[in-house]
Amino acid sequence: MEPLSHRGLPRLSWIDTLYSNFSYGTDEYDGEGNEEQKGPPEGSETMPYIDESPTMSPQLSARSQGGGDGVSPTPPEGLAPGVEAGKGLEMRKLVLSGFLASEEIYINQLEALLLPMKPLKATATTSQPVLTIQQIETIFYKIQDIYEIHKEFYDNLCPKVQQWDSQVTMGHLFQKLASQLGVYKAFVDNYKVALETAEKCSQSNNQFQKISEELKVKGPKDSKDSHTSVTMEAAPLNSPPHPSQDLLKHTPVDHPDYPLLQDALRISQNFLSSINEDIDPRRTAVTTPKGETRQLVKDGFLVEVSESSRKLRHVFLFTDVLLCAKLKKTSAGKHQQYDCKWYIPLADLVFPSPEESEASPQVHPFPDHELEDMKMKISALKSEIQKEKANKGQSRAIERLKKKMFENEFLLLLNSPTIPFRIHNRNGKSYLFLLSSDYERSEWREAIQKLQKKDLQAFVLSSVELQVLTGSCFKLRTVHNIPVTSNKDDDESPGLYGFLHVIVHSAKGFKQSANLYCTLEVDSFGYFVSKAKTRVFRDTAEPKWDEEFEIELEGSQSLRILCYEKCYDKTKVNKDNNEIVDKIMGKGQIQLDPQTVETKNWHTDVIEMNGIKVEFSMKFTSRDMSLKRTPSKKQTGVFGVKISVVTKRERSKVPYIVRQCVEEVEKRGIEEVGIYRISGVATDIQALKAVFDANNKDILLMLSDMDINAIAGTLKLYFRELPEPLLTDRLYPAFMEGIALSDPAAKENCMMHLLRSLPDPNLITFLFLLEHLKRVAEKEPINKMSLHNLATVFGPTLLRPSEVESKAHLTSAADIWSHDVMAQVQVLLYYLQHPPISFAELKRNTLYFSTDV
Repeated sequence: MEPLSHRGLPRLSWIDTLYSNFSYGTDEYDGEGNEEQKGPPEGSETMPYIDESPTMSPQLSARSQGGGDGVSPTPPEGLAPGVEAGKGLEMRKLVLSGFLASEEIYINQLEALLLPMKPLKATATTSQPVLTIQQIETIFYKIQDIYEIHKEFYDNLCPKVQQWDSQVTMGHLFQKLASQLGVYKAFVDNYKVALETAEKCSQSNNQFQKISEELKVKGPKDSKDSHTSVTMEAAPLNSPPHPSQDLLKHTPVDHPDYPLLQDALRISQNFLSSINEDIDPRRTAVTTPKGETRQLVKDGFLVEVSESSRKLRHVFLFTDVLLCAKLKKTSAGKHQQYDCKWYIPLADLVFPSPEESEASPQVHPFPDHELEDMKMKISALKSEIQKEKANKGQSRAIERLKKKMFENEFLLLLNSPTIPFRIHNRNGKSYLFLLSSDYERSEWREAIQKLQKKDLQAFVLSSVELQVLTGSCFKLRTVHNIPVTSNKDDDESPGLYGFLHVIVHSAKGFKQSANLYCTLEVDSFGYFVSKAKTRVFRDTAEPKWDEEFEIELEGSQSLRILCYEKCYDKTKVNKDNNEIVDKIMGKGQIQLDPQTVETKNWHTDVIEMNGIKVEFSMKFTSRDMSLKRTPSKKQTGVFGVKISVVTKRERSKVPYIVRQCVEEVEKRGIEEVGIYRISGVATDIQALKAVFDANNKDILLMLSDMDINAIAGTLKLYFRELPEPLLTDRLYPAFMEGIALSDPAAKENCMMHLLRSLPDPNLITFLFLLEHLKRVAEKEPINKMSLHNLATVFGPTLLRPSEVESKAHLTSAADIWSHDVMAQVQVLLYYLQHPPISFAELKRNTLYFSTDV
């Protein structure tokens, strides 16, 4: 469940008005649920807590200020029957009067929440509904019931207090209220779904967002203000007094109400005990010295560029300040704490425009091949851990492997992000973060800009205030662990491994025509990466792409779609990475549920984003299924046909399809960012496959008009669909042994000898492709494709054994970065890093070497 709020939540906390009944403990638990000493220093913050001490208030009780256990339904010590009964009964009236006032506020809040429900239901059956009936029922689930319970309770209690009599009884009212607490359980169980639905509707529907932004809450009868304007996000959630404990305290044991209150306390105590088993209460706000609430809105781990090096920071966004912190190293047995690196009041925070931003100090990107090496090490370590667990190995050995895995994952997380996110303090310096995902950058920017719409004041925190705020971060944080797989529980889903086929159909909801395109991101190794991009649909408000992509998944659990407006203004260049900044029009994310996507049929869905709806379809193919090499039944084409058959038919040394695709890539795609890595449109690739198979006379014309990523994808598909790999099934075991040799001279002899052993069509085609890939890598500063990137893309494609042989070599289909795949990449990388290899020179040396392998 989401954290329960004391005075307001950062998002749609109007739903949490109902949770104003959940108040805070005083000092008994730290952020991890460990017991602390009582009596914290002044200014220290407390954990949210659903008190298990019984209460009859709708606003469920807090623990007693003394920090003791919940009140026992027995007479309080020192209050014997008749002892100071008169004073006790007078106190009883005061407690009930205060309780009535808080009940009135609570009922007014419920009325304000119910007010939009009726018109929303009325429009739900029209042709233009604001929300569907199902969405309304989910968001407002049980609110009407809770309102009626409290309205009836208030109406019955009010006259009894107003016409006060020392012998008046109202214990039966509390008893009845306690018996209806089950309604809260139903509400609690639905809470997370209600919040997610409300947030999604607010993001995708401007009308609902407007409705949710302003509510009129009636003030108390004695108040000068008849109405108070509040937003749903800032609804007043002050926790009112909790009188049942005090009622029992000030009720003589011989009063008729005493046994009824005792019973009511018992019922509510049982209820709260059961509900606490389901909720992990977490504090989400800190009180400023002025008594104002500073709410935590968002937090997470970001990579900051500091003194030309990368530092992992924990960034906390509060309602009025952004704080960048680092977790201190602590000795064993001591509580962890954060050290504040810097903070910016949101009133002083600005996002520099591309033309305003200064060029950042050069941060050398981590070599791609080293990042890929880390991924391979991580996967190898993961396999070792699984083997140790399967063999019931020693826990010490497993912990040692986990530590190594964490170190590699941490380095990967630290060094992989490249997307700049700069913020500036108008009174001082700028700060630069590097993110792996444009989606994440947009989330942070939007969250900050949303808070800046409010009337914020600039301020300077004193050293004590900063210490208190930083000290609260450990308990306030919602992101506890660095997002690496080694921090996952064993029973958490490992994600999907294989290929996700996605068709981006169309988008609707744009207010005006624009040049529009979409990108697709998936998570991999703890962070998100961009995997595909549609073409730009020019000057339209209803783009229809109908483009299919094949995306490789590496333990992925989510798919993100971002919709952009293309910017052609070359003056708007981000100086941090020299790229033109396109405007994000909308973004959305869905979970990749294995049960939904692991079917043979396409699954069609819609992602709603800021009023924009993007329609797409997807289906998933496991790695073992997608990597099968299936010979073509038709030997007249080129796909799925042995390379020797094709070259003999064409009377060529290198297949025509390979020559033409390479020529086109070198002509107009060699500087394309992510060439061979970015997926081409699947329908375009299939169209090119068909014309090459048919040897259509329009091939050259079609190639010249086709998107370059589709041409690159066609070349990859050709090699992937060869009935046996280009480097042959026969030699595969020898390639695996050769690349594992440690002696450089022995490795050189072996690897060159293996090339000589290839059939001529295979060898000539391989050398032709090798030189092309080297020329592509020469443009790495522009196209971002290193030799290692290219080896990662092509290695498995050129070496992976055919289906019959693969059973002996491929490991679990769930482990993409298996030992064999790593070795396949290394084999191709070896040849790419080798000085130019001549076919004639190889053949000349054949005389001096045996051809037996």
